[in-house]
Amino acid sequence: MSETLTKLPALVPEPVELPGHLAQLRAEVREFLAAERAAGKWTPGADVWLSGWDAEFSKRLGARGWLGMTIPTEYGGQGRTALDRYVVTEELLAAGAPVAAHWVADRQIGPSLMRFGTEEQRRKFLPGIARGEIYFGIGMSEPDSGSDLASVRTRADRVDGGWEMTGTKVWTSGAHHAHAFFALVRTSPKDENNRHAGLSQFLVELDRPGITIRPIPLLTGAHHFNEVVFDHVFIPDEMVFGELSSGWAQVTGELAFERSGPERFLSTFPLLASLVGELGKASDVDAGTRREIGALVSRLWTLRRMSLAVAGALESGEAPELAAALVKDLGTRYENEIVDASRLLVDIPPDPGAEPGFARLLAEAVQHAPGFTLRGGTNEVLRGIVARGMGLR
Repeated sequence: MSETLTKLPALVPEPVELPGHLAQLRAEVREFLAAERAAGKWTPGADVWLSGWDAEFSKRLGARGWLGMTIPTEYGGQGRTALDRYVVTEELLAAGAPVAAHWVADRQIGPSLMRFGTEEQRRKFLPGIARGEIYFGIGMSEPDSGSDLASVRTRADRVDGGWEMTGTKVWTSGAHHAHAFFALVRTSPKDENNRHAGLSQFLVELDRPGITIRPIPLLTGAHHFNEVVFDHVFIPDEMVFGELSSGWAQVTGELAFERSGPERFLSTFPLLASLVGELGKASDVDAGTRREIGALVSRLWTLRRMSLAVAGALESGEAPELAAALVKDLGTRYENEIVDASRLLVDIPPDPGAEPGFARLLAEAVQHAPGFTLRGGTNEVLRGIVARGMGLR
C-alpha cells in the first residue's frame, strides 16, 4: 500500500495559475458572446460541443483569432499558448455557445497535426482549421468493439500508390458535416500477444469514393452520431498520419487532449447557472438546498483546477493520459449530478419545446446525459487506466 501511495502525487500534474494578462482576453470573449446573444444569433444550450453545430459562428470565432490559437502563425494559427485557448474555450462552454462545428478540429486535430503530421498535411489542413472552415471527426470506435480500441477490425491493405481501406466506424460525431477524420485501422494482422501492435492512423477525406455515411439518431431523433462505412476506399500514401504501426501510441496521446478539457465538466454548466437563477427567485430556500448547490460549485472549482493542471502539462509538451482520464471520469459523473439536482431542487419539468431557459436546458441535458460517461472512453475503461497507473492491475 505504501508503494501505491507514493505514486498518488503523479496522478495530477502540478497546479497551474492563469497568467494575469488573460483576464483581458476573457473580458473580450465575454463581450463578444454577450453581443451575439443580444443580436439573437443563437441561444444558450446544454452539451453544445456535441449538439451545437453552427458553421457561421465557428467562422466568426476564426476571424477573431479564437480558433487554432496554439497553431503556429506560419500555418495560419495564432501561436498562442494552451492556457490562452483554455480561457476562450471555458467562456464558450459556460455561455452554452454553438461550438460543435470546429470542436474536434480545434481541440485535437490541430495539435496532433503539429505533433505527428507531415509538412504537406499541416499546410493542407491547419489554415482552414484556424479559420473555422475545415471540420473533422474521429474514427476510432467500431461495431461490437465498445471502448476496446485494440479490437479494431477496419483494415488498410497496401496497394499501388497508397492503401485500400475496408471496414466500419461508428459513433462518429458530425461526420455528415465534417470534411475529414482520423481513422485508426489495422495495417498488419492482429497479434493476440500484443493487441495494440499493427494499428496505424490515416487522414481520410470523407468525400472519397466508397465512403458511405449513415446517421445513428439519438432517442430524440437528433442526428449527431454516424456510422461511416469504407468499401475498398483508396487512401494515398501522403495521407498516412504519423508512423505506420504507431497508431496506438499516437491515439493515446490525442486522448489526453480529448479527455481533460473543460467540456468534460461544463456541458451542463448553463443548466447549473439557470438552476441557481430559478432558486434565486424563490422566497425561501432551505439549508439543504444551499448545501447541495454549494457542494456542486466547490466540486466545479476542484475539477477546473485539475483540468487546468492538465492544460499546463500539455503546454509543457507532456501527454498526461492518466490525469486526463481522471478529469473525464470525475467530470462526466459531475455533469450527471447537475442534471439530477436540477430535477430534484426545482419544480419545473423538462420541456424541449419550451422557450430558452431552465425547462429547455434541463430537457437538453436529460436527453444527452446518457452519453456523458460513454464518449471518449467509458468511465469503466478510464478507471482501468487509472488503476494501471497506480500499479493496481
